[in-house]
Amino acid sequence: MERIRHTGKVRDTERKRISPWLWVPTLYFAEGIPYFIVNVISVIMLKKLGMGNGDIAMYTGLLYLPWVIKPLWSPFVDIIRTKRWWVATMQVIMAVAFAAVAFSLPGQASLSALSASGTALQDSVPVSMFSLTLVIFWITAFASATHDIAADGFYMLALDQGEQSFFVGIRSTFYRLSSVFGQGVLVVVAGMLEMRLGNIPLAWSVTMLICAVLFGAVALYHVFVLPRPAADVPAVAGHGLPDGSAPVRGAADIVREFGQTFVTFFRKRNVWLAIVFMLLYRLPEAFLVKMLNPFLLDPVEKGGLGLPTGTVGIVYGTVGVIALTLGGIVGGMAASRWGLKKSMWPMALSLALPCLVFLYLAAVQPSDLWVINFCVAFDQFGYGFGFTAYMLYMMYFSEGEFRTSHYSLCTAFMAMSMMLPGMVAGYLQEWLGYTGFFWMVAVCCLATVGVTLFVKVDPQYGKRNGNQE
Repeated sequence: MERIRHTGKVRDTERKRISPWLWVPTLYFAEGIPYFIVNVISVIMLKKLGMGNGDIAMYTGLLYLPWVIKPLWSPFVDIIRTKRWWVATMQVIMAVAFAAVAFSLPGQASLSALSASGTALQDSVPVSMFSLTLVIFWITAFASATHDIAADGFYMLALDQGEQSFFVGIRSTFYRLSSVFGQGVLVVVAGMLEMRLGNIPLAWSVTMLICAVLFGAVALYHVFVLPRPAADVPAVAGHGLPDGSAPVRGAADIVREFGQTFVTFFRKRNVWLAIVFMLLYRLPEAFLVKMLNPFLLDPVEKGGLGLPTGTVGIVYGTVGVIALTLGGIVGGMAASRWGLKKSMWPMALSLALPCLVFLYLAAVQPSDLWVINFCVAFDQFGYGFGFTAYMLYMMYFSEGEFRTSHYSLCTAFMAMSMMLPGMVAGYLQEWLGYTGFFWMVAVCCLATVGVTLFVKVDPQYGKRNGNQE
């Protein structure tokens, strides 16, 4: 059948002809991979290349910025081209970026030696391969954040309401699988290559090249398989839907609505208390997450656990991610039964207190993998359970006329809550040592308790049979 793309009728037919099972799982798997490469794998890779913890946390912490300012350019994704175009283009850009990282790494073969000799890394490799790698990660981060906007919008345009409800669990599952692949499988592969090749930069170069090939294949697949919904048109003033049935918003309307989003958000009741909650609720985890992998990798004489790269991929990237997912599932079940208000304290304590296991690990430095796995899994399960309250609170606070836009602003504060502490976490660890650093993280649990004490929530919100729709 010939495709006549300028008619809404044929585009609708094409949308129905392509089963969501063919693209929803791969779309959300592809959404997760770059996020975890930029924010997790980059930490492990730079650590193995010899960079100090302070610089690692600072540079990789800045990579959160695109997700912080994502709401600022999300209207332009509506105005310029289609969501399908943005999805496909960003995926191609990210595949090329992964390949560029792969080819930039061999030039850093001496980084470990430079670090061991005490030479300042950024002074030794000024605007060369090291800087180039960070620039490529920045490009990847912006492309990934843009892809998130487009993919979520495309999901709503390409599926009707019933399909959206049915596939919401599928998309979440494949996003979690991308976490296991990104933090677990790829790190295990890098560890195996380190041992086989005996060359750390080359091992990571090959790993990133494998990722580029796989991601490129997914991007090519989506170019042909993603449907072309009739509603997926750029919002250009004076144009309507392809079949002429209804006008779309013009660029001026979108910009005006964008301004209203900010004004109405900051006029919400208890807005500053909500912002403080969003910034401080996860403070212990925000410090911890940047130093967890360096702690697992650093040798025992430096206060770490001295685990090989592949083992870290199993401990944190696989066991930890599975525990995190299970914690989130149990948290969702608990919240639907108790409601957000009754869930808040158990979840806040669950998020904060399990981080104390790292004080034990830093003090004892056990070599038994069962002990290490249990401690990491315990912390991640608690974080997954406690994070449920955070997500529900953002949904609760976003209720109202601009619900979607306000939720997007909440996610910006969520990203900021991880970025700012993460940027200084490495320097604090180098100053305090691992044991002192984990004591500081334990003290930060008071911030979680403090904001939970003052936050205000409707007692019925979140209950399965409550008053919420």
